Amino acid sequence: MLAALVDAEIAPDMIIGTSIGAVNGAMFAAEPTRAGIERLETAWRDLAADSVLVPRKRDQFRNLVRLAPSLVGHASFERWLEAQLPIDRFEQAVVPFECVAASIERAAEQWFDRGPLVPALLASASIPGVFPPVEIGGEHFYDGGLVNSIPISKAIERGARTIYVLQVGRVEQRLSVPKRWYEAGLVALEISRRHRFGTVRDGLPDDVDLHLLPSGHDLEPSDRRQLKWSDFSATDDLIGGARNATSRYLDGLE
Repeated sequence: MLAALVDAEIAPDMIIGTSIGAVNGAMFAAEPTRAGIERLETAWRDLAADSVLVPRKRDQFRNLVRLAPSLVGHASFERWLEAQLPIDRFEQAVVPFECVAASIERAAEQWFDRGPLVPALLASASIPGVFPPVEIGGEHFYDGGLVNSIPISKAIERGARTIYVLQVGRVEQRLSVPKRWYEAGLVALEISRRHRFGTVRDGLPDDVDLHLLPSGHDLEPSDRRQLKWSDFSATDDLIGGARNATSRYLDGLE
């Protein structure tokens, strides 16, 4: 999606991210050019090739047996972020950038827009059960998707009047009734995250132009790839599909 926007010479005045969107957003905010797109694509392809985030199965099993709060720690993810990011503080971004995480103690949104970048990104992308909470300033944080999965409300608050939503949840695709036990949780999560987005979208001010960019891929609740959090084998297909679908969408706006 970012590549299609760059191809169309659409440049952002601000970037606001949640979860893995915060990671991608921070990388692009540091280098909002075609070179930045190439850096981002290389980072994800390297991740797919090296399986950086995938711990040994015996370690995951040990964490399950001992009832640890997460399957894995942050160490590998943190090293990957530090290696890929060309900046280490929010203030160094070329385009103003901020991201959100979910405070455990306050059960509320926490927005980060200054200071060290990596801890905030780890917090914003810390999926409960997969990763442990991230401690920042004596407070503990989980994935920002729990509180504001598609943060158009923050963009409007910051004064945005043209918003491009780069989403990974197939929000443009209708949900279907679950048929298996694991599908029920996935559908419930989607209902929750989409409800807030839909509520904000339906109440948009008249002068706000919102574009929900297409992912280019359908994903049924029965598709078990949603449960394979460490499987990056489809990276190239996902990048290509989203780029082509978004390019067609943007061409249709002309």
